[in-house]
Amino acid sequence: MIKLLHKGFHYYIVGIIILTLGISLTIQSMLGTSPFDALLVGLYRTIGLSIGSWEIIVGFTFVLINAITSRTKPELFALLTSVFTGIGIDSWLWIQGNWLTPTLIIEQWILLLFGIILTGVGVAVYLESNFAPNPMDRTMVILSDKTSWSLSISRALISIILVIIALAFNGAVGVGTLINALFSGVIIQWFRPYIVAIKTKPSTNKSFETSKN
Repeated sequence: MIKLLHKGFHYYIVGIIILTLGISLTIQSMLGTSPFDALLVGLYRTIGLSIGSWEIIVGFTFVLINAITSRTKPELFALLTSVFTGIGIDSWLWIQGNWLTPTLIIEQWILLLFGIILTGVGVAVYLESNFAPNPMDRTMVILSDKTSWSLSISRALISIILVIIALAFNGAVGVGTLINALFSGVIIQWFRPYIVAIKTKPSTNKSFETSKN
């Protein structure tokens, strides 16, 4: 466990906590979530189980597809990410309960914007851990390698497919889905340098103290 913490496991956990809080807020806004989360909500509405449970199930499906496509062993750490994310989403939705349900359009927009921002921050923190890959991001990389398409095109194609499936299951597709697609990458890119600076600052101070002694 100490070794995991040394490798940035704490960034991984903090990132997942912030990320799942953001996802829960976009769900509560009822204005639309990311394509992946829209599918999870649709499966929850149509079949049952919790949204977090579907995060784990769909994540496991992505892990299997990635393993078959790349002809490698399933990445169990990627499944671990889905498990933690699923638990986080369900936990935040349970904590928020009915008291956070918006009744006015302005409240919906506030929840949506805060949700998208926190989702971006969570991903920015989570990426610094280099601990466990996200199953869908791994699919994006494999698709790009197999087709020679750019990562942006591969991600866009996967997002379109997820939106189509989400619509078939009465998923949470709306204006928030479009805003999420347009600005989530920008938010991640904007916050990431600050996260990197925070991460490297302690080691810099430690090196200075060592050299001083």
